[in-house]
Amino acid sequence: MSTPSFDSVVIAGLAACTATTFSNPAEVAKTRLQLQGELVKTGYKAIYTGPLDTIRKTWTHEGIYGVQRGLGAAYAYSGLLQVCIISLYEPFRLSLNSILGKDASERYFPTTIAAGTCTGIAGAFAGNPFFLVKARMQAYSPSLPVGTQRHYKSAFEALQRIYSLDGAGGLFRGARAAMFRTSLGTSVQMPTYFFTKRKIVETGLLKESNPVTVVLSSAAAGAVVCLFMSPADTTLTRLYNQPTIPGRAGGTLYTGPFDCLMKTVRIEGPLALYKGASAHFLRITPHITILLTANEYLTRWYRSLNRT
Repeated sequence: MSTPSFDSVVIAGLAACTATTFSNPAEVAKTRLQLQGELVKTGYKAIYTGPLDTIRKTWTHEGIYGVQRGLGAAYAYSGLLQVCIISLYEPFRLSLNSILGKDASERYFPTTIAAGTCTGIAGAFAGNPFFLVKARMQAYSPSLPVGTQRHYKSAFEALQRIYSLDGAGGLFRGARAAMFRTSLGTSVQMPTYFFTKRKIVETGLLKESNPVTVVLSSAAAGAVVCLFMSPADTTLTRLYNQPTIPGRAGGTLYTGPFDCLMKTVRIEGPLALYKGASAHFLRITPHITILLTANEYLTRWYRSLNRT
């Protein structure tokens, strides 16, 4: 089984943080759109009309700090998730290919799905405290608030406060829902990306090295991820951000992910599960593109240093 080097794992984490710097404003918009009109029937006056409007209003009222809320926690989460993917995805896929008698180079659809699912579960569990903090920090707005508001000065303070109120269990609130949500995304993201990329090259439309190939493949992967993951993502954001009672596992609005899902559909309608989907797509397409590009150039730079 092929094991990634320590250098490649570090580079993957740095590439993830680079991509997160650019995609975080859309993540802030997604979080706020998902919480807007929470458990309110249609007819309310929306503060935000879409992802670009959310980013514009956040910038106007809160400045750069507002559109980059939760960036430190987002770095930690994205870095951990990418480290899990680079460390586990390919070794796990190769092992499954070997067990099933498939060639190591073959992108066999069932094994890519299984590898993506398992790496997503591992990454979501490891990063749950940071995703929890990120969601709460991004929801906070002193000017145009939506959802429950909590003001943390930093991600570190947020972790301390959550731990002091609820212990270690509080940091892993919603972990099962997070693992389900992330596994949905990772199970389809890389298979869709590689499938689209291969088809573009096979049809002769573009070369594999063409940057447009990466962008188109990333856009296809982003669209599929949004389709599969948005309902679970909206559910998780609301579970993370709901008011809580110290010492209790559940919250005051929802007892768990299924309860959140059912209440959202019953009160707001099924399309409410796709609140923030446009912002999700706006985030994930450049995120994947920048992530893969940064990883490639950081790898080249590191290799050039070793040759000198």
